[in-house]
Amino acid sequence: MDEIREILRLQEEIRQHNYAYYELDAPTISDFEYDALMRRLIELEAKHPETVTPDSPTQRVGGYVSEKFSPVQHEVPLESLNDVFSFGELEDFLTKTNAALGGESVYSVEPKIDGLSMALEYRNGRFYRGATRGDGSVGEDVTENLRQLRNLPLTLPNAPERLIVRGEVYMARDVFMEHNRCLEIEGGKLLANPRNAAAGSIRQKDPRITRERKLDIILFNIQLTSGPMPATHAEALDYLASLGFPVVPHRCFTDFAQCREEVERIGEHREEFPYDIDGAVIKINRFDQREILGSTAKAPRWAAAYKYPPEEKSAVVQDIVVQVGRTGVLTPKAIVSPVRLAGTTVTNATLHNQDFIDKLDVRIGDTVVVRKAGEIIPEVLRVEKDKRPEGTVPFRLPDVCPECGSPVARDEDGAAMRCTGAECPAQLLRNLVHFASRDAMDIEGLGLSVAESLIHAGLVRTPADLYSLDAQSVAALDRMGKKSAENLLSEIEKSKQQDLSRLLCAFGIRQVGQKAARVLARTFGSLDALSNATLPELTSVDDIGPVTAEYLSEWFSNGQSRHQIALLKAAGVNMLSREEQRDNRFLGKTFVLTGTLSKYSRDEATAIIESFGGKASSSVSKKTGYVLAGENPGSKLAKAQGLGIPILSEEDFEALIR
Repeated sequence: MDEIREILRLQEEIRQHNYAYYELDAPTISDFEYDALMRRLIELEAKHPETVTPDSPTQRVGGYVSEKFSPVQHEVPLESLNDVFSFGELEDFLTKTNAALGGESVYSVEPKIDGLSMALEYRNGRFYRGATRGDGSVGEDVTENLRQLRNLPLTLPNAPERLIVRGEVYMARDVFMEHNRCLEIEGGKLLANPRNAAAGSIRQKDPRITRERKLDIILFNIQLTSGPMPATHAEALDYLASLGFPVVPHRCFTDFAQCREEVERIGEHREEFPYDIDGAVIKINRFDQREILGSTAKAPRWAAAYKYPPEEKSAVVQDIVVQVGRTGVLTPKAIVSPVRLAGTTVTNATLHNQDFIDKLDVRIGDTVVVRKAGEIIPEVLRVEKDKRPEGTVPFRLPDVCPECGSPVARDEDGAAMRCTGAECPAQLLRNLVHFASRDAMDIEGLGLSVAESLIHAGLVRTPADLYSLDAQSVAALDRMGKKSAENLLSEIEKSKQQDLSRLLCAFGIRQVGQKAARVLARTFGSLDALSNATLPELTSVDDIGPVTAEYLSEWFSNGQSRHQIALLKAAGVNMLSREEQRDNRFLGKTFVLTGTLSKYSRDEATAIIESFGGKASSSVSKKTGYVLAGENPGSKLAKAQGLGIPILSEEDFEALIR
């Protein structure tokens, strides 16, 4: 009975992990841990075949079909692969297939790309439709997003009337690193790994977002063709390459020793591929032999995926250094004796935060076990405490920022320690981009690349330095020129007249975004009044809680903040609120906006509502006072109608604010 209970528990646990991986693009465990769960379930179900049901994870492809996209029925199922985890298992696979076919076979060996599996259909040489694997039988129509891929041919020369191919969409490793760099600067949530980045990007409702993510595809199979079908897998890949498709690199072999050598070679050189791989695929080369072997309920019998085990090595912690990220977070890093991991030499490994260090009790001088997390970032797994030398001491993160000396504060909602300095040099790029952003000072033309150029040229050391730039120095920057420099300086000059609420937002004070900044500016009227406000005065303001009030008080009491304010004041930047509280006709009323408004932007409508004492919310509830509906309203309108909440057109809204 214990094993039966374990089977039921494993089936449900794996289903939850499948949902997180395929539907949410946010895995909660590593591939290695997932594979271990699946292998245990396979082992137990083999002992208790009466427990095997059609919906068991061992009998189904792992994916899900989202309701966000139209379903596509796959004419040829997109099967998954049976995994092998040792060369002994790989040899067993080859021995069984050779025995079933009555002799030695030819095998194709190729890297297993860690991306998102896709079926692409061409009609008369033109890209017609593309769909995700989904559950293997039904996928999601993501045609418009696939059109945005950098290397996907949309037309094919000399193509058959109908062609369906299968490939893997991926985000190149360098693209992934650059995308995360930009997210960090902008204060966004970093992506976990290239596979999940690709999956999330291809399933965007807006194809423009997919284009910005710079995805690629690589093909590995012909699913269906109206033309002559090649006799072998190698010939099929060569044919696809002749049509202009990028195809997976492949080599053919006839015995186990050769296949093993190729699998090892691919593993040793995995860092040289532009994409992440998590194994090697071994396939019967001849299609007629594949027909003989057939498939199980979810996977072909003519192929196997060798999964590379996570490589772990011991190293000595020579030092622990603390880096300050672009968002001010202090990240400890272990400097370790050099070790080879996944094809590269590793000399440092992340220690994440103080809680992580305390949990493992990592100390300088310790011998630790290191691995690459997601094949990208080296991390410390555990300490070999039996090898700890005498005299080691626990490590603590500093109380002040190692870059600027400002106090360090722990996040209320996490383990991160963060620098509080307004002029911290480590945060300059992020602070400058945020200062100029649309929700803040709205300086058009001052994006990430221009901000980097200004900093690298030594022209800007704080956001206040923007107001002392000269045209000649700016024009000398890469890709600028005289006209661009004049336009940028004009935008910077114009930003001096922005309302106090935008300046408050530009400061980047924690939990003070556009909405809170407007409330504070309207309530206190000037930056001087706000900076001198007591904690009770701050918490008496609507939507300003004790945590936000504490952040405000700490920010204004910091010497770097006061210096920044003095520089901005000397430059002539406005520090008064021009937004008046008209009256309190909407006091106690919450508005929800849905659809596209023709006369106002969302921000403009929200500002009007707040100027009359009301609030704007993103979700409909029983407490919602009105829903302002524009063109093409979403599900919020239906929910409001179901709750009996008054629906306003733009004309109705204008009548209320006259």
